[in-house]
Amino acid sequence: MRFFAGLATLCLVLGACGEAQIDADERVIHHGNTMEPMTLDPHVGYITPERQIINDLFVGLYQPDNAGQPVFALATSAVVSEDGLTWTLGLRQARWSDGEMITASDAVTGLRRAVDPATRNPYPTTLFAIQNAQAVSEGRMPADALGVEALDERTLRITLEHPAPYLPSVLSVWGQPAPTHAIAEFGEAWMQPENIVVSGAFDLVRWRNNDLIELERNPNFFDADQVCLDRVYYYPTVDTGAAERRVRNGELDLNTDFSGANLPMLNERHPELVDMVPGLVVRSIAFNTQSQIGGDVRVRTALGMAIDRRFVTEEVLAGADIPARRYVPEGVMGRLDGPQLSYVDDPMDARRAQARALLEEAGYGPDNPLSLTLYYQPSAGWPRVAPVVQQDWSLIADWVQIEIMSRDSQLHYDAMRSGDFVAATSGWVGDFNDPYAYLLQFGSDAGEINFSRWSTPEYDGLLRIALQNPDTEARYQQLADAEQLFLDGSGETPIFIEKTKALVTPRVTNWQSSPWQINPSRWMCVK
Repeated sequence: MRFFAGLATLCLVLGACGEAQIDADERVIHHGNTMEPMTLDPHVGYITPERQIINDLFVGLYQPDNAGQPVFALATSAVVSEDGLTWTLGLRQARWSDGEMITASDAVTGLRRAVDPATRNPYPTTLFAIQNAQAVSEGRMPADALGVEALDERTLRITLEHPAPYLPSVLSVWGQPAPTHAIAEFGEAWMQPENIVVSGAFDLVRWRNNDLIELERNPNFFDADQVCLDRVYYYPTVDTGAAERRVRNGELDLNTDFSGANLPMLNERHPELVDMVPGLVVRSIAFNTQSQIGGDVRVRTALGMAIDRRFVTEEVLAGADIPARRYVPEGVMGRLDGPQLSYVDDPMDARRAQARALLEEAGYGPDNPLSLTLYYQPSAGWPRVAPVVQQDWSLIADWVQIEIMSRDSQLHYDAMRSGDFVAATSGWVGDFNDPYAYLLQFGSDAGEINFSRWSTPEYDGLLRIALQNPDTEARYQQLADAEQLFLDGSGETPIFIEKTKALVTPRVTNWQSSPWQINPSRWMCVK
């Protein structure tokens, strides 16, 4: 009964059901997904709400299981050479949604497409472990120079630049074969709902911008008989408070975020909805090091040390998240003790005094006020946190003049990629379980995902040496040294480590929170 009441209300609130003819026997989930995706292209989308839907549409050589860990998908076997540089993958008999067979050549096309600069993937860096991937991405080599080869229709060989034991995690995110035949026929329009060809558990039915994305079960998926859901609706729930109300009222079955400040109320009144586990998302403030203000490390350090992270997490976010002492979250494999923000244990009064001294040293004062705008997203607790950061910065001195401005997540990330900011909120979760998954974005070869444009030759050198180092413990120490360099350079200042938070109604079954914040719908069901 709750399903039908919720659906009726959802039609009224979202205006989303006027064209939907939902069979009473269908198993359907209404999924709040925090933002409108900028793309559903499997070789371009990299923001978590995009990857959530992409994982439903496209399956890779590996895929995230219900806990977010990589398991075999289109690949069924992997033989790794003794030196760790050659992976030979055997592929299963599987079909595209139009009935065509998925081949090793399609896997080659997909991997080439992910690093080809013509694709404009903003995040090819993760694939740089593959031979020549960086050279291809930078346009110094053609795409067919990438170290991937179809040995036959069911066998794929991947050659690496250096050992990468985390490759299954990478291939679960970026290892989706591309429908070569559909791209040849439709070109860039192959992603349109009327043309799209998918490999995953669900097919794209329609996409109404800023309204809904509708998926239906793909009967040609290789494991279709084990997929419970018939249909999934995704909604861009930008307003977290409104999304919480919709879940409580039965209008949404789940929403992949809630305000930490509301946790006490939710635990008291709706404990059956609250789903929260330790997370791996670091929330930070990026400073554009190519701007006049953000280019001065003294300014970046001063602003970072003036933020009271304990107050933010304990009071503003009601204990739902933890203060960040460093950038790589606890729980990441290979994370060594040691790196931390140099000032994190100092009293706040001393930090504010030191911040003022640094800004004065940088030339700011009553006759030259420090004036900037902090841009923030309307999610992840930032609407409550940003005013506190504004106040913390204003407490440094009365000549520190801070404005805050919210902008839609799409516009926010577009502006950060283009460098249109001085200070802006950011967030990151690694694609694989290794400190390098967090540190790679600040290398000089990271491209647009290095929002702050911060990097140094010493930092690049440490990453390069660590990647080539066969000694695991020495490699982890080199990554820890690189992290400390980054923290001292203050290109970004980590504020809090976000717990994985969701509101999930009891109607949804087989839901499992993942610290990686990806929950493929193929594993879910409904009562």
